[in-house]
Amino acid sequence: MSLVVDNRLDVEVVRSHFPALKQSQVFLDNAGGSQVLSDTINSIRTYFEETNVQLGASYNVGQKATQKYDEGFRAAADFMNANTNEIVIGPSTTQLFSNLAQAFALSFPDDAEIICSSIDHEANISAWVRLAKLCKLKLKWWIPSAEPGQLKLTPENLRPIMSEKTKLVTCTHTSNILGTIHDIRAIADEVHKTPGAMLCVDGVAFAPHREVDVKGLGVDFYSFSWYKVYGPHIAVLYASQAAQQSVTSLGHYFHTPADTLAIKLGLAAASYELVGAIPSILAYFGPDRKETWSAIAAHEQELQEILLDYLNKREDVVVYGERSADAKLRMPVISFSVKGKSSKEIVEKVDGTSNFGIRWGHFYSKRMVDDLLGLRTDGVIRVSMVHYNTGTIFPALRAQHSKRSGN
Repeated sequence: MSLVVDNRLDVEVVRSHFPALKQSQVFLDNAGGSQVLSDTINSIRTYFEETNVQLGASYNVGQKATQKYDEGFRAAADFMNANTNEIVIGPSTTQLFSNLAQAFALSFPDDAEIICSSIDHEANISAWVRLAKLCKLKLKWWIPSAEPGQLKLTPENLRPIMSEKTKLVTCTHTSNILGTIHDIRAIADEVHKTPGAMLCVDGVAFAPHREVDVKGLGVDFYSFSWYKVYGPHIAVLYASQAAQQSVTSLGHYFHTPADTLAIKLGLAAASYELVGAIPSILAYFGPDRKETWSAIAAHEQELQEILLDYLNKREDVVVYGERSADAKLRMPVISFSVKGKSSKEIVEKVDGTSNFGIRWGHFYSKRMVDDLLGLRTDGVIRVSMVHYNTGTIFPALRAQHSKRSGN
């Protein structure tokens, strides 16, 4: 059955694809990892049952295994509008960025400058901090100038720290705490005004909610994790053909020519059974993925409107990130704190008295939470939704929050 009926998302059909949703648990920690499609689960099981052999063999089952892996690899490239020689699959976005930084180590001149966004997940920070230290490069921090909690990366607040020595700029498409969507195309255009400068984007919090088009975004590097996009615990990294000229190979010496990103950075880390399951994720979105993504955005806007309307009206609540529910401006990853109350204690009380799965903490965006939001003790409360969530949860969730925050 189609996920979209009369231009609207059929949430009951959607939910039928996710076995975990049959439980009483209400999953509102989706930014930490989504639930997995039943067809994806079946694909992984079938691989182990029927084709669990080494790739590349000429015997019958070996050929089937290789074909299944190749189909998964092509699907991963198709999902983000890339060519197969422009992507690599690995265990996590953190690992792939670390591999990329290691491959950069010999290619940057001594006086090169790296610019890191200060509001990113540590996955897209620590690798570059290590690289700068190892190669004695200058590291600059891109700190959005805005009121606390309304931090947004723009070409205008990037431009003053760019220089002719800038070789790499790193940032997030959407913060996993703030939920605000950044105009990556405009940022890429700004970065590329400097000859030789490249842009590396963390798309982990964006990919579960909107279509990813790396060519349309104009990025040099882009990564996200499939386990946030209804699939298994692996990730994908894109590098444009031009950007790959700066990437040295980490692969074995006999892998020549090192003419694909997978050979350069893969290090045999892509689990066969998990890669082979990626086509099931694309199949879920149907023959018209643009129509499905549009319906998802509309449904998610309805969800975040309900929650943000409640939170924005409360004088004791601070919402972090874009306060509008407009789907063009933010994702349904909503973080807040309650004045004078512990985020940890509120969440733990909700845990003990309901089936709502929400979280507290810094969610690996610790530099932002500590230094820019000033929430060093126990961070934010985060409610992160995706398209299989429904609006029926909100009356009970609001009642829980009011009760636990003392109002």
